[in-house]
Amino acid sequence: MSNPDQETWESFSDFLSSKGLRMTGQRKGVVEALFRQSGHFTAEQLLRDAQDLDETVSRATLYRSLPLLVESGIIRKIDVGQDNKFYSLNGQSETFKAQVICSDCNHIQDVDAPFMEWYGKTVAEKLGLKVKDQRLQVQAECPDFHKSSKCPKSK
Repeated sequence: MSNPDQETWESFSDFLSSKGLRMTGQRKGVVEALFRQSGHFTAEQLLRDAQDLDETVSRATLYRSLPLLVESGIIRKIDVGQDNKFYSLNGQSETFKAQVICSDCNHIQDVDAPFMEWYGKTVAEKLGLKVKDQRLQVQAECPDFHKSSKCPKSK
């Protein structure tokens, strides 16, 4: 994809400082590996890529860093209801994104769903609340998979 920009480094470094943590060499390796991801990825995929950049990156560091990266807003966690959680860089999207998940191969596609942002805000305001997070996920079956036992969308 691309390298993290200076603003991302500073933002995450400031976030860590606010938590009494520091930007270690291993965390730098994790952040650099993040920006080499395209689309959705698992923690294990990120770990392999981070270790390719810095062999000292440990599984423990990665798994401690993921919640921090989510909380800081750099990435978002996508729970597809299975053992693996998926992650994605939080891009500067103009519209709300929903996920369509292939239940045969777990391929995730983001689709624009601008109505969801309006809907969540409207419902929350009627209840006197503020939206903290919202998700829309659609589980779908792949007809091609059922014909040939291979999903053309899987990697």
